[in-house]
Amino acid sequence: MLDVKKIMVPLAFSPFSGALLAYAASLAEALGAELILVHVINERDVETVQLITSFGYDVDEEHYLQEIQKQRIGEVEKMLGEIDFPEDRIRVVFRVGRPARVLLHFAVEEEVDMIVMGIRARSDIVHAFTGSVAEKLFHRSPITIVSFRDEQNAARLRRRLEK
Repeated sequence: MLDVKKIMVPLAFSPFSGALLAYAASLAEALGAELILVHVINERDVETVQLITSFGYDVDEEHYLQEIQKQRIGEVEKMLGEIDFPEDRIRVVFRVGRPARVLLHFAVEEEVDMIVMGIRARSDIVHAFTGSVAEKLFHRSPITIVSFRDEQNAARLRRRLEK
């Protein structure tokens, strides 16, 4: 049987993130594993801030990153307050880059045993233009991925099967 010591949970801070975290925490509890919550700030967002700055607006890349991280830490703390999981077995990591690439490299470097992620965090329209981070991870990951479906996505998928 697979010995799972580290579970990585990519967080996109979608409406489904709380349920995803609760599910991953229940798996980690059952397996005695550490939870590593990873959020990647998309480098395209940082490039946009740099472009706005080049137009002469008073926007600072460093300040932008600090504020986003501060906001996301608040969201993580709120989600963690809703689950019962030992704090000493949770790590929160922030990175900047291309989300799929950063998540895959992080998982390999950290020797993660399992990735628990949702099937989508963005709208279908955004997905059509940018592709899905989840889809890229499912295709490229050498690490086992558990695909979580919250009730809303599960119901949507069931309806599609009925057509």
